[in-house]
Amino acid sequence: MAETIKNIGVLTSGGDSPGMNAAIRAVVRTALYYNLEITGIMRGYEGMITGDMFKMDRKSVANIIQRGGTILKTARSDDFRTKEGRERAYEQLKKFNVDALVVIGGDGTFTGASVFLDEFDVPILGLPGTIDNDLAGTDYTIGYDTAINTVVNAVDKIRDTAESHDRLFFVEVMGRDSGLIALRSGIGVGAEAILIPESKTDAGHLFKRLEEGRKDKASKIVIVAEGDDSGDVFEIAERVKEKFPNYDTRVSILGHIQRGGSPTCGDRVLASRLGVAAVESLMAGQKGEMVGLVNGQIAFTPFKHAIKHISEVNQGLLKIVEILSL
Repeated sequence: MAETIKNIGVLTSGGDSPGMNAAIRAVVRTALYYNLEITGIMRGYEGMITGDMFKMDRKSVANIIQRGGTILKTARSDDFRTKEGRERAYEQLKKFNVDALVVIGGDGTFTGASVFLDEFDVPILGLPGTIDNDLAGTDYTIGYDTAINTVVNAVDKIRDTAESHDRLFFVEVMGRDSGLIALRSGIGVGAEAILIPESKTDAGHLFKRLEEGRKDKASKIVIVAEGDDSGDVFEIAERVKEKFPNYDTRVSILGHIQRGGSPTCGDRVLASRLGVAAVESLMAGQKGEMVGLVNGQIAFTPFKHAIKHISEVNQGLLKIVEILSL
């Protein structure tokens, strides 16, 4: 065990995702299992700067594995982007005798962790907590499975009213920089088309898909990632309405419901595995890496590589959409 590590700080940063609480629980209880102290840091890097920290114990994480959100809260910190802010954060860690960190979040979280590690050499490992599933170095991120199941449940309900009224629904899901939520949930709901930023789908192609599709289908669903370059969901729907005035078109934006809710079993197990691995790996002397899961096995990816967004999607999944939407 690394002799210097006696007290691990844990924080959540950036957008919340279902399963963050399960990850916090795993980090806390693993640290206590190995007789380490564990310090909770409130509101991410902002709490590091202000010293909003407290000692955690087993009861601190009782009955949270099933809860969405994060008991440690989360916030973005402009001060942490400055050298002065990071220096204040380091002084607070010393004040609370925190000598290692587990940070749970996405690319912004890991970018900050990487800079902080370079400047102060505090051992840090990261857990991928984001609904977008857009980090390199892990097959799935904590929260992604819950988010796509939330979308599927919502669109199944939308399909019911679409069937009743012979409507074409355009459903916008989260994914400003990544279309992975749209792609997988779109397959799950049997969407007629999926528009994502990674795949350049022009209006003409969408028109063709709708024109060649079955005319007797009582409902049609088009899933649109919010970052798709075809335009926003209202603009796309309007263009389709102009081309096909006979369609009764509607728009539904799912918004922040995709972030909330009780995490699925998949997210709970993933968060638990990664949380245990993070503490054990810090004890073994590892730092500056994201802990992920690749082909079912724990894997480590340097922060600088993990924060690169996945710019290519599985073309086989796109093909599946085309085949099954007949």
